[in-house]
Amino acid sequence: MLSFDTDQIDSLKRRIHEIQERINRAAEKAERDPSSVRLVTVSKTISVERIRMAIEAGAEIFGENYVQEAQNKFSALSALSATWHFIGHLQRNKARYVVRIFDLIHSVDSTRLADELNRQASKINKIQSILIQVNLAGEKTKSGISPEDTEMLVRHVSTLPYLSLQGLMTMPPYFNAPEKVRPYFRQLRMLRDRIMDMSIENIGMSELSMGMTGDFETAVAEGATLVRVGTAIFGARA
Repeated sequence: MLSFDTDQIDSLKRRIHEIQERINRAAEKAERDPSSVRLVTVSKTISVERIRMAIEAGAEIFGENYVQEAQNKFSALSALSATWHFIGHLQRNKARYVVRIFDLIHSVDSTRLADELNRQASKINKIQSILIQVNLAGEKTKSGISPEDTEMLVRHVSTLPYLSLQGLMTMPPYFNAPEKVRPYFRQLRMLRDRIMDMSIENIGMSELSMGMTGDFETAVAEGATLVRVGTAIFGARA
């Protein structure tokens, strides 16, 4: 293993600890168990060495957006203890690669993508955990299925033997004010709860992936179980 820059590792440890403390305080304020919320360290565009340092500093889950970039990182870091989540837009022609790398895919948004993931997972005899990405605001620049069509996709996934649906994900509109995002987080939680009440077979709805650097505490207050934080840990990207 390469020797690390101790100052850089200590800096990452402080940042990760600070984010975790903020998550814990937000959970406690909402009368939730802090252990029910996990930090996904967003590592897109971050070098292998800095991710290696982040692992040394205590980060456990890493979120990647780009398949080829993630392949290179996974290959370089596969000997280390880390969990990998795919959080970006996923094209069907990349499905065969993501099922080989990622423990959880956050961004399933169509029956065609679900079918292809199921087909590729079957080839390696893997049960692939997924979340359904919901586009709550109907933004054309963002992926995700509409709230109205989410039940249809959930029921379709329930028939696919190599997929395990764990919950929902969203990327709400950007506001430089967390309280403006709260209604979207609440809407996703309510949608999740409605689906849970349907008791659809072979479906789990325990996870809510929502909240990023600027609003994750609000997301935790509204029920997030996975918060995706990058900038507050690694700093602004080039």
